[in-house]
Amino acid sequence: MEIPKKEVLENYENGYGHSSMNGTLKTPIQPKIENSESSFNFVELGCIRTRNKVICCDFSSDGKFLASAGHDKKTVIWNMETLQTDTTPEENQYVITDVRFRPNSTQFATASFDKSIRLWDAAKPGHCLHAYTAHPSQILSLDFHPKKNDVFCFSDASDEVRYWDINPLSCARLSKQAGSAHVRFQPITGKLLAAASDEMVTVYDVENDRESHSFQGHSGLINYLSWDHNGDYLASVSEDSARVWSLASGECIHELRSNGDRFHSCLFHPNHSGLLVIGGERNLALWNMVEHKRITLAAHERIIAAVANSAVTGMIASASHDFSVKLWK
Repeated sequence: MEIPKKEVLENYENGYGHSSMNGTLKTPIQPKIENSESSFNFVELGCIRTRNKVICCDFSSDGKFLASAGHDKKTVIWNMETLQTDTTPEENQYVITDVRFRPNSTQFATASFDKSIRLWDAAKPGHCLHAYTAHPSQILSLDFHPKKNDVFCFSDASDEVRYWDINPLSCARLSKQAGSAHVRFQPITGKLLAAASDEMVTVYDVENDRESHSFQGHSGLINYLSWDHNGDYLASVSEDSARVWSLASGECIHELRSNGDRFHSCLFHPNHSGLLVIGGERNLALWNMVEHKRITLAAHERIIAAVANSAVTGMIASASHDFSVKLWK
């Protein structure tokens, strides 16, 4: 299959730098809000500094751990209860492109440009539990099934999606679905899988490996996908716009143009389902989709490559190319 456009790979590459890593929690201070009449409270609570660009992050199901990774080639783990940070060994040779926790577990998996998948335990991060290092192309995204937590899938630079089992670590099947940028299972049931490939999002029935929906409308490469809590709606962002798709109608029901602040990541707010949190070049945008109002917050110094949330704690994390991960609520 055709290798994805160069821009897809560049989302993960071109970053290096050095600074000491530390984690801090802040006394809540209202950040700068521009052009807003809303009284919605959204504040920065903490920050982790790393040595390099951060491009992915994820919370454990109980919200007790936050894992982040990127150009450091190792994963930083923030214990939300003790506020201490730990790291995995630097076993990867290249950029870590995605990190996802196994549902209801302290275990998580990482995908990498070095064509590997590695399984770790956030409670004991000193060694890798399992590793698959023989994939023929760079692995760009992965996700665990929400119910069958011994099953995960990943997409690669050859625009293919594969399903894997953990016990034993082995490939279960190659899907007919194409995916090169982002893959995410439908929450709760895991009946559907959304995958981004270039400017298109496809949604497949997992059991039958058949296309359920195909969403088109973005004029640029799709950077990020996010389901709402119930799995009824799917958000996608490209640099030019954010779109929300309805599974019931198969249509785009909300659209927000970036207006110069190129979009890179998104998620539905864990406590306010009508709000989409969007990571841009430096800002976080809080988009009220129903009222079509947008609040912009100065959040980072460089691209916000990933965002994650915890439904248990209501916490939101943002990961950036400015060598930091920030906590918000």
